[in-house]
Amino acid sequence: MTSVETKTDNIKLEYEGTLFSEWSVPGTCSIKNKRSPKTELRCSSPGIQIIKPIVTGPDLEEERYLSVDSSHTCFLWYYKVINFTNNLTQVIVIWIYDPENADPSELLWNANEPSLNSIILSKQLATLGQKPAIYTVLRRKVYFPHRKMKNGTWHISIPMTADDVLKEIRGNQVAFQDCFIADIFFLLTFSLLTIPEIPGFLPISSPQGSQLMADWAACVPSFVVVVADMETFQTNDSFRTWTRIRVPPNILTDDERHSVSDVTLSQDGIFFLINGILYFKNYNAFKGLGSNVNLPDGGIIGITSRKWCWINYLLKDKGRRSSMAIWTEKEVYLGYALLKFVKIITTEKLKELLNMSSAATLTIHNVEYTGHPLELALLLNYCITCNIIKKIYLVIYNEDTKQWVFQDFALDVTTDTFLIPNFIYSAMPELILWDKHRIYYYYHNFTDTGVLQTPTEFGNLSRLSHNSTIHDVFMDYYGNIVVKMENNVMFYFKINIKDGVKLHLWTNSTIKSLISLNTSGKMYLIHVFENGTIHPQEYPLKLEAQSITFKTKEKCPYIAFHNDIFRVFYLLDKGQNLSVWAQIVYPENIGLYIIVESYGPKILEEKNQVHYEIASGYCTKTMTITFSQNINYEAVDDYFKLQYQNTGLLLVHVRPSEHAKTCPVSQKVFQISVGCDANKFIAVKGFDKKECLQHDFFYIIEKSYLRDRPSKHLRVKYNWEKYGCPLRVDFREKFHPVVQLYNDSGYVEDVEVNFIVWEIHGRHDYSFNNTMKKSGCLHEAQTWKSMTELNKRLPLEEAWGPENYKHCFSYAIGKPGDLNQPYEIINKSNHNHLVWPLDHSGMYVFRVKILDPNYSFCNLTTIFAIETFGVIPSPSAYMVAAFLFLLMLLFFSILVLSYFHYLRIYREYIYEPLHKSERKQKNN
Repeated sequence: MTSVETKTDNIKLEYEGTLFSEWSVPGTCSIKNKRSPKTELRCSSPGIQIIKPIVTGPDLEEERYLSVDSSHTCFLWYYKVINFTNNLTQVIVIWIYDPENADPSELLWNANEPSLNSIILSKQLATLGQKPAIYTVLRRKVYFPHRKMKNGTWHISIPMTADDVLKEIRGNQVAFQDCFIADIFFLLTFSLLTIPEIPGFLPISSPQGSQLMADWAACVPSFVVVVADMETFQTNDSFRTWTRIRVPPNILTDDERHSVSDVTLSQDGIFFLINGILYFKNYNAFKGLGSNVNLPDGGIIGITSRKWCWINYLLKDKGRRSSMAIWTEKEVYLGYALLKFVKIITTEKLKELLNMSSAATLTIHNVEYTGHPLELALLLNYCITCNIIKKIYLVIYNEDTKQWVFQDFALDVTTDTFLIPNFIYSAMPELILWDKHRIYYYYHNFTDTGVLQTPTEFGNLSRLSHNSTIHDVFMDYYGNIVVKMENNVMFYFKINIKDGVKLHLWTNSTIKSLISLNTSGKMYLIHVFENGTIHPQEYPLKLEAQSITFKTKEKCPYIAFHNDIFRVFYLLDKGQNLSVWAQIVYPENIGLYIIVESYGPKILEEKNQVHYEIASGYCTKTMTITFSQNINYEAVDDYFKLQYQNTGLLLVHVRPSEHAKTCPVSQKVFQISVGCDANKFIAVKGFDKKECLQHDFFYIIEKSYLRDRPSKHLRVKYNWEKYGCPLRVDFREKFHPVVQLYNDSGYVEDVEVNFIVWEIHGRHDYSFNNTMKKSGCLHEAQTWKSMTELNKRLPLEEAWGPENYKHCFSYAIGKPGDLNQPYEIINKSNHNHLVWPLDHSGMYVFRVKILDPNYSFCNLTTIFAIETFGVIPSPSAYMVAAFLFLLMLLFFSILVLSYFHYLRIYREYIYEPLHKSERKQKNN
């Protein structure tokens, strides 16, 4: 029987089988067709309703205790994603639908456009003021529709991201006919394409009769690969659509193609384990992997990938995080992007590390990633004679610190026992193990252990499921754990719970099925049929668990458990603290409390403050948890070593002291990383790349203006892309740089602490207006000259920084010296300015570095450029002499020319006419 709660008065009922007679329902409910195996139920009042199918034959069906809600949330959001890979954006098309009047394609989530009813409903609510918005959970960003409603839909454009995948559609608090719209969470990242089917390629599958195998991307659970005994299937939308994965002929034999023993999905493609050899399939190729990629050519017994999504994490040593693990009986390899593989350990080396006897036999039993974003666990077989009994040990490897830690874990089993581990989503190393018949739990860092108990048969699940064996164990982020048997019988419990219950029968025992997560983070079933098709089916885990626990009368010990931990990742820089609170409400005289547990290096101080209230028979405890740092990094012997020791990754979870299967959420898990935020940067206020002509150019710096006094002038290329627009400053104006801190969300604050500047091309023809004495120094302050002389072997940019900064405001440090020197340290409030030369203009490209050792783990630097103007250059003596020479030459030339000019005039108009008249008189 299938029951689905739709947040309305209608409940869909379905019975699978041939012996159905009619439905038995309570008098407060009416049924559409009592004798139809597929019908609808309507209940007029909320509460627990007992529903049972009456069948013919000797076997009786179980009755269901169905919880009917009286919520006013009747409508749902529907969304469709359109990917634009050319500009890495996604357009989310959103509309509203009513489940009772929706199109079948909307209920199956494969609609391309809204139905007529949905268009009318969306438009009606829009006229009442409804408008959706998309909120991102991790980065706390909000996106709104970028245009008016079109054809009953809203369109919201968002960037494709790999680190902000969890999103929520929320609307305004608008009601229509007293009904609201339910907010919806969903996962969305880059468009992940499935491998297309190619004609002529052949199926690849597991051996005939074997159970389904699957793997999915930890942060995109809708991206799944499933291996059945006739085909392999892949989907990127939780099997709303899917393709078959097939391989080219003549690479594998027919037996090899049907011998897949394990599968793993990665960003590079799909990995298949076949007869001890690892094979790889992507869009372009299918090939075997071995010594060509640093893997063994055979003998591989297992592969695995990460199960829990940690998008953000801190790597102290700037290394890589693996995406998969591969192992033989003697060796373990880690796999990275682009088919890079590294061997990390052998059993011989493990014997040395763990001080084990050389005569003992040590082999690798199984490998699994833990709940920690950087850790991997190895189950080891250990025995001396190895005839009947062997011990299972557990070691954990940290990919960042490269350390192996032996855990307080030992389990005696028979030599033919094979255990499969699955680590819980928790801060502490907690896991469950299973063999064919039983579940073993290891809670609270291996301090609380045992076998999962059942009402009968002492925890042997096979005896409760017609001698079937355990097929798979499913866990989600809310603490739910479902054990699925090979015949589709399922058992349910939650983390930190030591007993399980058998769920109602749901799927026919002859159908191959598997449990997975959909894009909303909810459980669903994958069914594979003999005809080579695959079908997803929603599974209402909450309703089924409520029905079972109602019969057992189990109740949650607390009424509510609240907190303000809205993120799963917090990054603290120097001096930053984190405060969160958690609150539990419970009936008085029970004595519950809140537990805070952390796992990782001891780099933060923790303080807890509890506030207690009691009223109307209920107790409320509110705990405020503060994580803080108190390390002073100034004037220490080894600055970088101290930084390294006080950075790292800490996992924390907050949980109630008691749990039950009926409690909604078991615990809240989050990560605190202490270190440098790679998204943090600084910039000088007033500089950008838009207010100038965007081009590169060259300029000359005279050799006398350079720090190192070279023999030639320096020709410099101004790189606009790197330096940005230069700020033009009059040479008489002093300049005080204001440094601002930014992250990927934008402006954070003005930097108040000390920083230094230097001209990157070696200019030193500038100074500072403040002297050391004026700045309040009690001894000579550090300067570029003193620091470069002290660190001659280091380049200029490394000679002075937070690692060797010492202030000048104490008599105990340094020597008195000359306090009339310029003070070369700037901060926002000390009014220290850059001063320019008065006899020439120039182009200055400065680099800024934060000097305060207690400000940030990051090496925060930036560049800005200044161009001075307004100086009238002093003329050169050579030019003056040349100019005077030319002027005198011109003067004498004019005199000479004037002489000859007037001489010609004299001859022409005076001398020659006079002598001409005298000659005439003589002739007469």
